[in-house]
Amino acid sequence: MVETVQWTEDGVVMIDQTRLPREEVYVTCRDYREVAEAIRSMVVRGAPAIGVSAAMGVALGVLKASEEDLDGQVEVICETLAATRPTAVNLFWAIDRMKRLYASLRHLPLSEIRERMVKEAQQIKQEDIAINQAIGRFGADLVPDGKTVLTHCNAGALATAGYGTALGVIRAAVAAGKRIDVFADETRPFLQGARLTAWELQQDGIPTTLITDNMAGHFLKSGRIGCVVVGADRIAANGDVANKVGTYSVAVLAKENNVPFYVAAPISTLDMTLESGDQIPIEQRSPSEVTHVFGVEVAPPGISVENPAFDVTPSRYVTAIITERGVARPPYTESLRKLVSMPASALP
Repeated sequence: MVETVQWTEDGVVMIDQTRLPREEVYVTCRDYREVAEAIRSMVVRGAPAIGVSAAMGVALGVLKASEEDLDGQVEVICETLAATRPTAVNLFWAIDRMKRLYASLRHLPLSEIRERMVKEAQQIKQEDIAINQAIGRFGADLVPDGKTVLTHCNAGALATAGYGTALGVIRAAVAAGKRIDVFADETRPFLQGARLTAWELQQDGIPTTLITDNMAGHFLKSGRIGCVVVGADRIAANGDVANKVGTYSVAVLAKENNVPFYVAAPISTLDMTLESGDQIPIEQRSPSEVTHVFGVEVAPPGISVENPAFDVTPSRYVTAIITERGVARPPYTESLRKLVSMPASALP
């Protein structure tokens, strides 16, 4: 399985997801600014992977910082990384975790601070893989045998430190012996489904069919789809889910056709400070992602463009939310709060 992000002696190494599946190229970020740019430009993407990358970016920044005004330098490092993408809450969760650790280490020699910060970033990566595997175990039971699973965007190993959230559920279901295949939405405009999900599942030998986004309703009506499984970039306290734009449409179509709609995400994706999805900031990306495909202009010059990267699916369309601590079902204000308050020792 591909390793999305790695800590090495040379820097933070990432697979360049903008060049998949045509080329498998790795980028080495040698300072925190390069990590920030990799997140901003979607060399690395997916909420958990962004969080891991940001943690490594903070550690890399501290590793190269000087003793003079270290507090100020750490603040700049964290602010630079936090300014990259506004929707994925895992980014801010990871940065806050690194900041809290730094605050507890300030009295120590710089060499020890550096060592502990690097270890923490590596620990966050290992925790993410274990979390994804736990999500997969909980989610596998929900996947019907002998049916097709529909997914949107990419919530696999490429969107995490490894294994995946939504694709982790699919991988775990296959490992449990279930006979399933996958329909992957292409996911315009950045084509994460066509470029990344299809590539990942093909590497695993899981039968996968690529469809355009506007085919989802046709296949959901056909009776072939047993369930929909997607990831998330932020989940509000009431269960509203921000995920790649187009997810809302799939959720509405799934409910219309009585197909279960599942969201797979770690506890770190829950933002219990937000009462509803109306408060989730939605990133707006470059118009060129809509007007051009691989550098080729497909729209008339000067046309007005809207390009929200995410939409919010109201909780009434979400059958269940699968986390590493268990499966939450409506009412989410109660079930999510219960999972968040669960002690870490309760993890499988």
